[in-house]
Amino acid sequence: MGTIEKFNEHVMGTYGRYPLVMESGSGETATDENGKKYIDFGSGIGTNSLGYCNSEWADAVCEQVRKIQHTSNYYYTKVQADFAAKLTEVTGTEKVFFGNSGAEANECAIKIARKYSFDKYGKGRQTIITLVNSFHGRTITTLSATGQDVFHNYFFPFTEGFVFAEANNIDDLRSKIDDSVCAVMFEYIQGEGGVNALEQSFVDAIFEIAAEKDILTISDEVQTGVGRTGKFLAGDHFGHKADIITLAKGIAGGLPMGACLTGGKCSGVLTSGTHGSTFGGNPVCCAGGLKVLDKAGDSDFLAEVAKKGAYFREKLSEIPEVSGLSGIGLMIGISLKTKKAADMAKAALENGLLVLTAKDKIRLLPPLTITYGEIDDGIKILADILSK
Repeated sequence: MGTIEKFNEHVMGTYGRYPLVMESGSGETATDENGKKYIDFGSGIGTNSLGYCNSEWADAVCEQVRKIQHTSNYYYTKVQADFAAKLTEVTGTEKVFFGNSGAEANECAIKIARKYSFDKYGKGRQTIITLVNSFHGRTITTLSATGQDVFHNYFFPFTEGFVFAEANNIDDLRSKIDDSVCAVMFEYIQGEGGVNALEQSFVDAIFEIAAEKDILTISDEVQTGVGRTGKFLAGDHFGHKADIITLAKGIAGGLPMGACLTGGKCSGVLTSGTHGSTFGGNPVCCAGGLKVLDKAGDSDFLAEVAKKGAYFREKLSEIPEVSGLSGIGLMIGISLKTKKAADMAKAALENGLLVLTAKDKIRLLPPLTITYGEIDDGIKILADILSK
């Protein structure tokens, strides 16, 4: 029995998988079980931020796993303390809660927002406004917060207390504000929703309204954070820092890690017993995360990410089939004139290139360490399949 047949016999069919069995990876190239190599423009949906098996990252992870792989959060570890100190320094925040994923980070943010309001105003102020076309996770509550009807099925009853405003519609946002609202939650760039960036004026309005009403701001930077856009936080492009910031995906270089960060306003909201995670802040993940921060926390490295993003866009705009480009930095959405993104993703795979999709666009989230030569080689493959 082959790997795919064995897998399908024993693993729930919750993903539309491509017929590719990953065997190994090095740098920005993956290799399947038959030895075929693939340039990776998806990086595990933005998680392999330093590519495959970066030597410094792998050495740090292996050293930690031989020292201590896990300990209960009833105790302290130096590596978690070091990671928390560096992460809060880089993000300009004060406190962090560690979980294992973006959904967990967003669950934590939701709990903080509601408890902050309960502590200050009492019951009845628990509504969170999110945006139409948003995506915040796969748990019941983060699905409830997701502003896409396609996800609001099967798993009834969904968590109450979420209303949806149209992205970039300030009047619609204002119309949703009432005395029950405790927070506005948003992605600066809606990744799963099509790699669409918010407009500056709309972001400004979110923060202005929030300041007027003592409403918290929650920026979901699960996909946009950790250098993905050429800034450590996408919010830095817009000149704003939310009260609560969530990170995951690339934060630990491919190991499961989520982080919910707060500034002074919310730093003391969660107290002993109000939240927890068995594996949150796992020492091995923290060791990997420290190596990611060594790179993604460096201004010269981030400037190079921005340059690579501009280079991608320059080359992609020369392809006749490309009708538009969206996103910021190395978070790129490609609109096509006549072809279907899903078909092109399959064709790219067959030709040794891994890409993603988002709605009707091809989505690129390459490793932040990708080289210009690898960009050229991958775009050549993409241009070829788009010309046929």
